[in-house]
Amino acid sequence: MSHPGSPNNGRRYPPELKERAVRLYFELVEQQGGFRHGVRSRVASQLGVSYEALRQWVQQAEIDQGQRPGLTTAEQRRIAELEKENRELRRANEILKSASAFFAAELDGGRQR
Repeated sequence: MSHPGSPNNGRRYPPELKERAVRLYFELVEQQGGFRHGVRSRVASQLGVSYEALRQWVQQAEIDQGQRPGLTTAEQRRIAELEKENRELRRANEILKSASAFFAAELDGGRQR
């Protein structure tokens, strides 16, 4: 959820902006000796992104870097691909079942004539 004054309310941010925001966040945390307090708010404000969006981007970056448990971006992408493939296969299977039933009925009807 984005803040009411955010310029990108309800819109996606460009990947370059996400990468820049996450990189800046980690750089500032490192400069402060690991101290994180207020860094996310400052970066979000400087770059005009919502605090919540930046929080999620940083969390995903930590997962991708192995610093936090969870599904990596690559794993999430693969799961989405597999779910899409599964939907397509189920749809194709339903079409084949319908066609099979149709042709079976045609054959049975032709034998009874």
